[in-house]
Amino acid sequence: MKLLVTGGAGYIGSVVTRMLLDAGHEVVVLDDLRTGHRAALAPDATWVDAPIHDAAQVLTPGAGFDGVLHFAALIAAGESMVKPELYWHNNTVGSLALIDAVRAARVPRMVFSSTAAVYGNPAELPIPETAVKAPTNTYGATKLAVDMALTSEAIGHDLAAVSLRYFNVAGAYLSGDVAIGERHDPESHLIPIALDVAAGRREKLQLFGDDYPTVDGTCVRDYIHVEDLARAHLLALTAAVPSRHRIYNLGNGTGFTNRQVVDVVREVTGRPVPVEMAPRREGDPAELVASSALAREELGWVPEKPTLHDMVGDAWAFYRTHILERS
Repeated sequence: MKLLVTGGAGYIGSVVTRMLLDAGHEVVVLDDLRTGHRAALAPDATWVDAPIHDAAQVLTPGAGFDGVLHFAALIAAGESMVKPELYWHNNTVGSLALIDAVRAARVPRMVFSSTAAVYGNPAELPIPETAVKAPTNTYGATKLAVDMALTSEAIGHDLAAVSLRYFNVAGAYLSGDVAIGERHDPESHLIPIALDVAAGRREKLQLFGDDYPTVDGTCVRDYIHVEDLARAHLLALTAAVPSRHRIYNLGNGTGFTNRQVVDVVREVTGRPVPVEMAPRREGDPAELVASSALAREELGWVPEKPTLHDMVGDAWAFYRTHILERS
């Protein structure tokens, strides 16, 4: 198939791009490198330097695209609350422009990178796709708006659409001389920050809240390896059905506390990770754990690297060779 990958220079989009190329697909990447990295671009993909708002320049009726995989989004929940206009313009307005281009070019299928943030503070655990959607931040709200738009598009214009709702993504893609890992700026994710502390690039790690109703008082989150997440996109691409918008949660179904994550980082790196406790952050749920039963049943998706040691080990291997040694 000929496929467009938006955000294909980002952490997840670049891994999916390589897996699509390995599977024999032709891939065009649309990415303006606002948050992506030129080094992450797959050399065998065609790169178009443009924002998603300009997707119609690529998705022309005669271009012959068979599908779109959409990863181009701003993802910092905290930033979304102080700069909401950026998130509505990029994540929602940009996605609507992309959907318009998909319709005009008669592209038959679309896979969307959604998020567990649409659920807000969940009323049930593990969280099924049918759970109440009540995002507590602008980031989650912008993603939910696109999910709703895709449902309407599928019904009204026969689009075969799939939304994949991620929980916490971690690890790195390591294949031959290719290594892709997290490198956000600024970094807001627990594992790469903990690796920074282990490497001596930060003095200490802040954990927000130790009075949650969990086994050790810190938040519980569901982590998924980036390679497992990427494989789900290839499965979703072939499982998409015209006139239907299918939605799947992607996670391990097992939660890990923040303290447990830090303990694994210490174990894997063999280095100290000093921790400072800080007050809770407003809007942080105590526990977020996915039910991925539907993805397992309908997509045949099963995580192949489900342990924290898998994720932290691969993340540390990437960090040492592509961040620490090059800093």
